[in-house]
Amino acid sequence: MAIQVYLEDVLKKNNMTSKELCALIGITEANLSILRSGKAKGVRFTTINKICYHLNCDVGDILKFDGNLEDNL
Repeated sequence: MAIQVYLEDVLKKNNMTSKELCALIGITEANLSILRSGKAKGVRFTTINKICYHLNCDVGDILKFDGNLEDNL
């Protein structure tokens, strides 16, 4: 995938579990797991906003572009 997800790293840095983050941002653990694994096909800006707010991070801390074009969208 051209977009790499580093949410797990940011969670660890903030000493927060994914279960705690789910409770704060109002999504299911299953949906957060899909995002953390990098298998999500999309994510709402409001969700990213809440994640960044509660983890005190920037979007670039959790999502990074690897420089490749993914043609099979």
